[in-house]
Amino acid sequence: HGEATMGRPPWKCSRYIKNKPYIKSRYCRGVPEAKIKIFDVGKKKLPCDTFPACVHLLSLEKEQISSESLEAARITANKHMINSVGKDNFHLRVRLHPFNIIRINKMLTCAGADRLQTGMRGAYGKPYGLCARVKINQIMMSIRTTLKGEEEAAEALRKAKFKFPGRQLVYISRNWGFTPFSKEQFQEGREGVIEYRGATGKIIADGVTTKFSSGKGVRLSKLGIYHVSSGDIKGRANDAMRFNYDLC
Repeated sequence: HGEATMGRPPWKCSRYIKNKPYIKSRYCRGVPEAKIKIFDVGKKKLPCDTFPACVHLLSLEKEQISSESLEAARITANKHMINSVGKDNFHLRVRLHPFNIIRINKMLTCAGADRLQTGMRGAYGKPYGLCARVKINQIMMSIRTTLKGEEEAAEALRKAKFKFPGRQLVYISRNWGFTPFSKEQFQEGREGVIEYRGATGKIIADGVTTKFSSGKGVRLSKLGIYHVSSGDIKGRANDAMRFNYDLC
């Protein structure tokens, strides 16, 4: 008999987070590839100063999102942004990565299958897809763009919402691009010194995002380097300097 198997189960079967995370490992092999391969589209290499506006898509539910729907949402948002602001004026990033395996208990539906089938005996399924687990208020997708393109980015993510189960929120960020600094803070910190989290320092561009340089950091002695700024006393090696006794 020709073996005809059942179609895909509806996503309501796999939508809810029930058990422990189930990921690919040396014990769980033969896992299919995720449908989404590209997580950054648009001008992903432009420095952080280029795109001041940022829009996020937040999940309002704790659920599982399939890799197929992530790919569909990425294509939809990308197409809208290219048509509205142009391919050089945005950077879209998918912030979810599908690592969780979805299983399926395959049933035979061909002629004579009733004699072969075991029903619920040995019902532990085989891997058949991947999904990402998402928490409430977790960011699913982000777009950084020019100030003119902010409205279009919000519209792109609104269209992407239709590809996901559950409820999402399009959130226009106060921050500058993908950085943790507000727009005013960012401009001040790039030009001069600002107060941030109890330290004073400058904002330094670091690719897509930034670093905050306050001049304070890991004690040099922790790195095995003798220096007066760390409060080290010459001739008395501290424990962190056990590798560099000869420098004392």
